[in-house]
Amino acid sequence: MAERHFQNPVIFVCDIQEKFRNAIWKFDKMILTSQKVLRLAQALNIPVVVTTQNAAKLGPTVSELEPLISNATIRADKTAFSMMRAPAVAAKYGQQVTEGAAAARAEVAIVGLESHICVTQTALDLAARGHRVYVLADGVSSRNAEEVPLALARLRAAGVAVTTSEGWLYECMGDAGIPEFRDAAEIVRETSADTKGALEALLGSKI
Repeated sequence: MAERHFQNPVIFVCDIQEKFRNAIWKFDKMILTSQKVLRLAQALNIPVVVTTQNAAKLGPTVSELEPLISNATIRADKTAFSMMRAPAVAAKYGQQVTEGAAAARAEVAIVGLESHICVTQTALDLAARGHRVYVLADGVSSRNAEEVPLALARLRAAGVAVTTSEGWLYECMGDAGIPEFRDAAEIVRETSADTKGALEALLGSKI
């Protein structure tokens, strides 16, 4: 029987909040990718971790994502920039993964903001603990567009995989024979126009 390639996938949704809506470069395109990834999480039964940054001042997670994160494994507010410094997240993913405990190694896909601050610090912290980290380039952004390619280049140099939402998905599945493949492929088909728009807007010549 076909098996999924990733054995311990998880999606981190980093600080996609209402207050940032008019401040973040191509925010609407980042939301489209995040919605798709969260729909895929439901189809593939992948746990989701969601944080907000100082929600009392910066507002809740955007309304477009709320229906897709109602069953999130962890929802945490924080003032630290890295998601890994939120106590609930650290308790689940903060232990150092050793060679003898490979089952504890997660394959973490990250969407959210800002690419050069909270996303970068979260990705580096996860990688330092031995997790495999995938930053989805069509699902992250910053206030200033120029910050994004610099952040992604830094993450690549640190051993973090910088990929796209679709690249991550097919690597996660690994085999068209898994039971969930048809549902996931249908989501890809339904969102193909949004995916193209997000790739053109967020990547373009900047990556």
